[in-house]
Amino acid sequence: MADGTIYLYFKNKDDILVQFFSYKTKQVFERFHKEVDRADSAIDKLKNLIRHHLEEFQRNRDMAIVYQVETHQNSRLAEAQIKEMSKMYFDIISEIVEEGQAQGTIRKDLYMGLVKRFIIGAVDEVINTWIHSDGKYDLVSMADPLVELFIKGIGSGNSSGNDLSAGWQ
Repeated sequence: MADGTIYLYFKNKDDILVQFFSYKTKQVFERFHKEVDRADSAIDKLKNLIRHHLEEFQRNRDMAIVYQVETHQNSRLAEAQIKEMSKMYFDIISEIVEEGQAQGTIRKDLYMGLVKRFIIGAVDEVINTWIHSDGKYDLVSMADPLVELFIKGIGSGNSSGNDLSAGWQ
């Protein structure tokens, strides 16, 4: 195909990026929902979501790089698509956390907005670190330890003084 032919289908390079994000969002989130739905417990749903998220990026490192670069810029060409992806991801996390709260496996005294940002931020940083290491390790191997960290936190519950973890066990 000649270079100019592509502009019969897209307005410009920016439109190619926007269409790429729209197309990939639909594909990836269909898979996310399937993986989440395969599990019974909220914790397993979270594990499946995070594992599949990391698998998607490990499978296509170039997509991971484009996504990371675009989402970390101040001026984003695919701003609407990125907001849509974030909302969809936040919605999945909210459903899982609320289910876990109903099951009694996730604390009920959490600020949902903070939980969502905590999870997406941690996953994002794991992916970013993997990209900067040139993919030298298995990204997917980080899924279970990451979910373990989400669920158990970093405190031992044995601190003295201001025990912020009181009642969190």
